[in-house]
Amino acid sequence: MAYNEKLAERIRMQLSDRTDVFERKMFGGLAFMVRGHMCCGVVGDELMVRVGPKAYEAALKENHAREMDFTGKPLRGMVYVAAPGLASAKQLGKWVERGLQFALNLPEKK
Repeated sequence: MAYNEKLAERIRMQLSDRTDVFERKMFGGLAFMVRGHMCCGVVGDELMVRVGPKAYEAALKENHAREMDFTGKPLRGMVYVAAPGLASAKQLGKWVERGLQFALNLPEKK
């Protein structure tokens, strides 16, 4: 599955001040890893965000967010955000920051 390269570039810009980010092909798209943990990524034209189990229900109530059901079953703690919810840098930044904060609260992987 191809992913939206323009969205990937916008995410790169959001994370450009960090030195602990790397990219990895995942879920048929591109994932952004922070300290060894996925924080967000792109699948098709949608943003995927790892918000964690505690923030999952609240994230689903946000406009343009839905369950990440890549495998046919919802992945609790992960959401997709549709393109209309990412139109501005501020909107995208809010979601990237959510994923980033979740990843930063996990123990660093080597």
